[in-house]
Amino acid sequence: MKLRYTADINSYKRMTNTELKQAFVVDDLFTPGETVLTYTDVDRAIVGSVVPQQKPLELPQSKELGSDYFCERREIGVINIGGDGVIEVDGERFAMTYKDSLYIARESRDIQFTSNDPKQPAQYYLVSYPAHRTTKTTHVSKPNAKHIELGSAAESNERTINQSIRPGIVDSCQLVMGFTELEEGSVWNTKPPHTHRRRSEIYMYFEYNDDNRVFHFMGEPSETRSLVLAAGTAVISPAWSIHSGAGTSNYTFIWAMGGENQTFDDMDHIPISEIS
Repeated sequence: MKLRYTADINSYKRMTNTELKQAFVVDDLFTPGETVLTYTDVDRAIVGSVVPQQKPLELPQSKELGSDYFCERREIGVINIGGDGVIEVDGERFAMTYKDSLYIARESRDIQFTSNDPKQPAQYYLVSYPAHRTTKTTHVSKPNAKHIELGSAAESNERTINQSIRPGIVDSCQLVMGFTELEEGSVWNTKPPHTHRRRSEIYMYFEYNDDNRVFHFMGEPSETRSLVLAAGTAVISPAWSIHSGAGTSNYTFIWAMGGENQTFDDMDHIPISEIS
């Protein structure tokens, strides 16, 4: 497992683009045939991917966790952005099609990831936070998520928010997770920008081609910086940073949050006129 130490609210203002990426960007995801995990000091979150091909893959026991197995004191949210596959948790099998979600509860011991077709492997994206209680592993297909339509074409932010791991659907400990799909012609993922100092957030951008990029904006409202991201890249967003981004085309991004509460709408909006 790789370790990622992020910058604080003051030092990021003096960092170069390369230094910012080294601190906040995870760009080695979705390696065929491998499990890739990065542990960040932001709320002790873990972000990673599992891309099984001919053989199943597991989550390794890691010294960094100080536990006998990965989920001994952790919960995991998984969303499949590749071909069909199966995740087996303590003997129970969950079929995972495109954009299906799986919440894996604390104390789940044996977890295996497989693909139905090695030539079109599943691409499991995962985010894990510490958990203080044990709940129930739950599968959520895309149709069974809560769908919220927001924005407008006129403001270039027409989008659908798909909430799959959230209260009322999944009884998680602190993790809230889902994905937002932007309509063709829309590029802004959050308008106006917002913060929620009660929760950190991790974004992962995908569904756009190699000729396009997403500009992820971070920092305090009066001291913003941009991170230019290719598809399949995750970015760690500390609780003190704004959350916003715009792309050179439409795209989809997975968001995952952990912190003091699970209320999706608990955010502090910032007028565009105050961003600099």
